[in-house]
Amino acid sequence: MSEYKGNNGQIQIADEVISLIAVTAALEVEGVMEGYGGNKSFTEFFGKKGQTKCVRVTNENNEVVLDMEIIVKFGTKVQTAAEEVQKKVKNAVETMTGLNVPAVNVAVTGIVKEKAAAAEEE
Repeated sequence: MSEYKGNNGQIQIADEVISLIAVTAALEVEGVMEGYGGNKSFTEFFGKKGQTKCVRVTNENNEVVLDMEIIVKFGTKVQTAAEEVQKKVKNAVETMTGLNVPAVNVAVTGIVKEKAAAAEEE
């Protein structure tokens, strides 16, 4: 949990909030899937109950390092998508929390074909 001590008192930001900001930013990247392979939906995978499964927040001295797992659509340039996730997540977390984000580590843990994703949505 991040803590600030200002003139008006103390502010705390839970790691879950930082994770939710990171996930929301990652979903804005083209090619990052809104569905998760297997029987879990993306909401379950990234949702409040399961967000620690795909985002780990390490917080020291008002600096946050994020370790994320993402799944991309088949045909997406994996490196490009991962780099875009890094940029968007870093910007979103820094802008919304005021914390410094020196690193966003992204692991691509799966690739899903669009046909499989469409069938899963039905």
